[in-house]
Amino acid sequence: MIKIKSDKIILGEDLFDGTMYVMNGKIVEISQEDRPTEITYDLKGKYVSAGFIDMHTHGAGGHAFMNSTVEDVVAGCDYHLQHGTTSIVPTISAGSFETMKQAVVNIHQAKGKAKGNILGAHLEGPYLSAKQCGAQCPAFITPPKKEEYESLIAEYGESIARWTYAPENDKDGAFCKYLTEHNILASAGHTDAVNADMVRAISNGCRLITHLYSCTSTVTRDHGFRSLGVIESAYLHDELYVEIIADGKHLPPELIQMIIKIKGADKVALVTDSLEIAGTDITEGVMSGTEFIVEDGVCKLKDRSAFAGSVATADCLIRTLVKDCGYSVPTAVKMLTQIPAKILKIDGKKGSLAVGMDADIIAFDEDICVSDIFIKGKKEK
Repeated sequence: MIKIKSDKIILGEDLFDGTMYVMNGKIVEISQEDRPTEITYDLKGKYVSAGFIDMHTHGAGGHAFMNSTVEDVVAGCDYHLQHGTTSIVPTISAGSFETMKQAVVNIHQAKGKAKGNILGAHLEGPYLSAKQCGAQCPAFITPPKKEEYESLIAEYGESIARWTYAPENDKDGAFCKYLTEHNILASAGHTDAVNADMVRAISNGCRLITHLYSCTSTVTRDHGFRSLGVIESAYLHDELYVEIIADGKHLPPELIQMIIKIKGADKVALVTDSLEIAGTDITEGVMSGTEFIVEDGVCKLKDRSAFAGSVATADCLIRTLVKDCGYSVPTAVKMLTQIPAKILKIDGKKGSLAVGMDADIIAFDEDICVSDIFIKGKKEK
């Protein structure tokens, strides 16, 4: 048994002054009792939190989760771990289906090799909207192909956590329904959908919007008649969660505040959507055939016409929410722990500090710099 002491243990919206006891990888007690144990970690003055859960990231530290190796997947996940991400969903961009399948295989094989928890792959494509492709390569974007997704799910479905798609191209809802039936989170993203498309998607199990405001449609007019887009549908339908790239660049602080005010913190998850160059000194180059530059704390297309992705790590998201948006540390942390865990249906094991939960625990200071990391009670930093 080990004990972790702090005066800032994050329990929901509250800070608790006391001690957590951990045994066999689980939290077994949280109290103000101070009993002798074999190992004590005195973290007084630091925030102690459940480990961060990043549902959407393409890599970091120079390691990509696509067009790479199993070793790259492990190294990218381990890099994110150093910034507090104890559970991760490696993301695969649109590509040839064989390339995407190989990336799923690599993520499958990386499970158990990374120090943190790999929860499964996130396929961001290829069933997207060409009009809303963003930095995704339009050459690979297609409508859902039954023979592709059924064969992949039959073989590796247990290693796929989520799949982002454009609901307007899933005309009968068959793809979304198939994902739901196989316990894969269906998420609407890179989409030009209108509300009718979203209603159909919701009826077939869609429960999440991928990076709201980034490649998501808004109100349109047809001969004067207005239709809600994905953004407005996200606000209208209480069933939908939203994820936001909270790096302070993709969404300015006031837009983050508006989203959370409308949806509520219980329906918002923070994600990095980080690229492989996150955490490196790289300032320009080519990724997946697209030229990019890094400036102003974000990755842009070389012509500066649009963002190409984030270079944030999870600690940056909390820093943005607290320092720039004015949220309390517990509220910000909830959107990177409890809410992703609920969305991914792992909230019975991860995402909060409570008796019986996995002892995935981190500690950080007032500047949100992560100093201590435990995975199922084992100290990793």
